[in-house]
Amino acid sequence: MKFEVTILGSSSATPVYNRNPTAQLLNCNEKFYLIDCGEGTQQQLIRYGIKASKIDYVFISHLHGDHYFGLIGLLSSMHLNGRVKPIVIFGPQPLLEILELQFKYSETVIRYPIEFTAVEADTSVKIFENNDLTVETIILNHRIPCTGYQFKQKKRLRKLIIDKLEEDNIPHEYFPLLKRGIDLNLPDGRVFLNKDYTLDSDAPKSYCYCSDTLADGTYMEQIKGCTMLYHESTFLQEMLDRANQTHHTTALQAGQIAAEAGVEKLLIGHFSSRYKVLQPLLEEALSVFEHTELAIEGNTYTI
Repeated sequence: MKFEVTILGSSSATPVYNRNPTAQLLNCNEKFYLIDCGEGTQQQLIRYGIKASKIDYVFISHLHGDHYFGLIGLLSSMHLNGRVKPIVIFGPQPLLEILELQFKYSETVIRYPIEFTAVEADTSVKIFENNDLTVETIILNHRIPCTGYQFKQKKRLRKLIIDKLEEDNIPHEYFPLLKRGIDLNLPDGRVFLNKDYTLDSDAPKSYCYCSDTLADGTYMEQIKGCTMLYHESTFLQEMLDRANQTHHTTALQAGQIAAEAGVEKLLIGHFSSRYKVLQPLLEEALSVFEHTELAIEGNTYTI
């Protein structure tokens, strides 16, 4: 099953040439989840050949502009392009008021349903579930209420050993039972043990998205052991005081968080506009966590 994330924006609050504010697109089994929506997100979708019409779910972490200023434009374009299917948005309660005011004063009546779920930034809860994954909030420590998100695959059904099934002439109508881990007792008296005809499916993978936060470790349990952690790394360690003042994280701290949490891979982003070259940020995180990559716009990372 496909489980990957494409980086649409990797910059922080102020504009910088050739980098865009935060936005990511998660693909889980060909269902698409937009994570944050900074200014210019729809242009990035066009640039990388991704159809906005495929997006059915949007998750906004908090109400600093570099994480949601692109949302109104994206929703408006979906309206103009004739969208009729619903879109589901998760985010802080005031975001709904912001959207409604924009549509009110532009006299825009969106032709498709917007299903909004308010996200609270005080307690981690499961906010979404479908056949492929669950989504839980990660409570972060930023200047305003802010939540990250944990996207976790569901355990898949067992894998059939087709050659052995055909060899023993097991009827196809029993395959679904075997995939669910059930032993077979056929009407003719034959017994087939599930373990002889199936293999366990792969362990579920998880993607944890930590947008803006102090690296205070309060969210450690929620990211522990995840397959891939995206963690903001706005500054180099030499700017630690500035990071603390603005409730952000350094690249070194992101690496330390990843190591302590025992994650498999670390992706760093949300880079300050002061950094025209990103290699020093990567090297700083690598110094404490070797499985680190930069979140490069246009790149897709397999989780």
